Amino acid sequence: MVSQEQRRRQLAREKFLRQQQRRTQARRKAHVRNAVIASVLGVILVGSVALYTTDILKGDDKKDNASAEVTPSASPSKAPDPCEKAAAGKVKKLTFKKEPAITIDKTAKYMMDLRTTCGDIGITMDAAKAPHTVNSFNFLVNKGYLDHTKCHRLTTQGIYVLQCGDPQGTGTGGPGYTIPDENLKDSRLKGNVYPAGTVAMANQFNAQTGQGKNSGGSQFFLVFQDSQLPANYTPFGTVSEDGMKVLKKIADAGENTGMGDGTPNATVVINKATVKKS
Repeated sequence: MVSQEQRRRQLAREKFLRQQQRRTQARRKAHVRNAVIASVLGVILVGSVALYTTDILKGDDKKDNASAEVTPSASPSKAPDPCEKAAAGKVKKLTFKKEPAITIDKTAKYMMDLRTTCGDIGITMDAAKAPHTVNSFNFLVNKGYLDHTKCHRLTTQGIYVLQCGDPQGTGTGGPGYTIPDENLKDSRLKGNVYPAGTVAMANQFNAQTGQGKNSGGSQFFLVFQDSQLPANYTPFGTVSEDGMKVLKKIADAGENTGMGDGTPNATVVINKATVKKS
């Protein structure tokens, strides 16, 4: 026979175990959600290479805390690839020991044109507000650094960005040098929102520790819908109207995980990048 006291204790133990199980499951779900958010803009740089948007955008691959909320969906998206086959050619394996000397005209606007497999994306870059960033892209693009590289990350929930600029296509690559953060008080970044059309640098900044400042390299992200993000990522350009249509096509195709953060279903390859003074 089981006494009333023994039965009471047994029921209490079972209740406690159920509570612990529910708490464990909740922690696991929160961990998955936060990992997705944190990795959106990260980049891990190899050696002295800069880290970008994964320690949020890993820089160029640790994971940080983007302030956007991401809700995983039930199953991966299987949307068809809307883009064309990439042009023949290989990514150049280029590494540089230090940031190039500034040679651009800081009073001018510069246009970066990304001729991708999904269409052309024009970007107006503001040299006055972000001279180091614009000068770096002018240098890298003229070396053919972005040619034949893939845009490796698409985020479609909470934060809405396409991330490019990694010659390795993994989120871990960079040019071998870092550039300083710039223009973080831009008037467009109201309420910690990066508006649609913004082009900004990925980096390795960790908001919890305050480490990872001035860690931009070559990875950048293009915002296709207003995105809630802390002003830690250098805004240096604006996407053209036609370029926004291309981004929408890429975003509509979804990403491969179904969790709102993964590889684009669209095969986005930058066949050729150019920069010119406008």
